[in-house]
Amino acid sequence: MMTIDPSQVAIGKLHGLMLGAIGPRPIAFASTIDSNGVPNLSPFSFFNVFSANPPILIFSPARRVRNNTIKHTLENAKATKEVVINIVNYDIVQQMSLSSTEYAEGVNEFVKSGLTMVPSEKVKAYRVGESPVQFECRVNEVIPMGNEGGAGNLIICEVLLMHVNENVLDKDGKIDQHKIDQVARMGGNWYSRANMGMFEVPKPLSTIGIGVDALPEEIRQSTIFTGNDLGKLGNVEGIPQKTEAIAFVDNHDDIKNKIQQVNLIEIHKFAKQYLDQDDIDTAWNILAAK
Repeated sequence: MMTIDPSQVAIGKLHGLMLGAIGPRPIAFASTIDSNGVPNLSPFSFFNVFSANPPILIFSPARRVRNNTIKHTLENAKATKEVVINIVNYDIVQQMSLSSTEYAEGVNEFVKSGLTMVPSEKVKAYRVGESPVQFECRVNEVIPMGNEGGAGNLIICEVLLMHVNENVLDKDGKIDQHKIDQVARMGGNWYSRANMGMFEVPKPLSTIGIGVDALPEEIRQSTIFTGNDLGKLGNVEGIPQKTEAIAFVDNHDDIKNKIQQVNLIEIHKFAKQYLDQDDIDTAWNILAAK
């Protein structure tokens, strides 16, 4: 294990290590205007949602490491107290990347990237027409993290209006995570396409799961089960009674024939097949019937 003292390494190296380790990071595609009304558009991956009541988003334009200058987005947010945060999906990732080019002050990145300027309703900054979700925001506060290169500046934004493309909604009016097709920032030149690698993790029970510590020792110490497997097994209200588990197995000849006269490791391997399919009940009945 390599140990790094942030005070003992170059900021550029530390910056790269942090961005490589902390990800994927959502992208705030921030649209602002300067005091002369010239639009500006730039992406930031130091970004997330921090409150729903009031609705608060925070992103952080960092001071440039190489020369300690600040970005136009930060200047504009301070001057106008307004910003539109647009969500980036796969369809616009290349145009988003192009907009991150450090064009001279006064150059309109909407034009350079070929993205559509859509007038906002409550702020002067424009929305990105191609973005699936757009947040019109008031800048409540800007908090500098420092004065040297690499220092962030937290821009605390309150959402005044949210615009959602109906094409990314499901039949219940919720945002469909496959349809929205978001991308996220990784280290270096790497991005992550969310819906190509999505998987569900059911939230813990509304009641209290038994926990990994309550699992039988032969399960906790098994060389077959991973930490994720143990988490699934621990997220139940109770372990099936042996009589119930045997009755379950007796009603499923395929399972009964599989686990008859096999050792504990083979039983664990068989149960794991069901855990991998998120069929926790069957896995538990196999383990409890041994």
